[in-house]
Amino acid sequence: MAKNKRRASNTAVTETVDRGVAELVPDRERARAWTLLVDGAPQSHVDLDDPGYLSFEYQRRLGHVADLVAPANQPLHVVHLGGGAFTLARYVAATRPRSTQQIVELDAALVQFVRKWLPLDPHARIRVRSTDARAGLGKVPDGWADLVIADVFGGARTPAHLTSAEFLGDVRRVLKPGGAYAANLADGPPLGHLRGQIATAATVFAHLALAADPTVLRGRRFGNAVLLASDRELPIAELTRRIASDPHPGRVEHGRALADFTGGAAAVTDVSAKPSPAPPAGAFNT
Repeated sequence: MAKNKRRASNTAVTETVDRGVAELVPDRERARAWTLLVDGAPQSHVDLDDPGYLSFEYQRRLGHVADLVAPANQPLHVVHLGGGAFTLARYVAATRPRSTQQIVELDAALVQFVRKWLPLDPHARIRVRSTDARAGLGKVPDGWADLVIADVFGGARTPAHLTSAEFLGDVRRVLKPGGAYAANLADGPPLGHLRGQIATAATVFAHLALAADPTVLRGRRFGNAVLLASDRELPIAELTRRIASDPHPGRVEHGRALADFTGGAAAVTDVSAKPSPAPPAGAFNT
């Protein structure tokens, strides 16, 4: 009862986790909604009453991907690399009942913190594994997943071993034919990391698209971009329409325009991999 009273009182909650200090801050406009921060940086937003609501713009874009990878209401098998507050897993469970999902999150203390204050629906078929994202991916059977979502940040940077062609080869291994990979990437001018990630994905997947705020794509500020990849044609027209209609409209690049944007960047391997760039002070990714 104490936990329920504390949640209902809309009081911020903090706890030390493996990678820093986690904090849940109540959303003053939504009764049972919370923003998860780690060391002051926003990570996820969750509405326990309406898990189909996605507040952060990059999470809305990932939600559009989840909506479009299969016909509406069809259950999915989804792997989430990076847990946060389990926002996207909750979204898929709400919008596609009977889906089976695996979350891989390295920070075991963060997992327990989120489970304690933002419990998952006990009827949702969601399994959480506390281990390294690449190690957890390695335990997923071949051809199991309809969708793999990567949203992994440690100290606000994507670890180097999750940026390589070898990593993406393992992603492709666990995807069903026609399955999709979606990654939340963060970069700023001159966008070298983002261009390298597109070039790397092009060595593994036949079809790519990139969704982001136009100012990020023009290299004017640090921000998030969602990379979508598959071995089948992507629903570009509908994805473009949805992202252009969001509260913070974005742009979708694909085909020749995306190849031009990549600008001959070299693919990343395990040998050459580096973490993604650290954001400038105050540039939190939402």
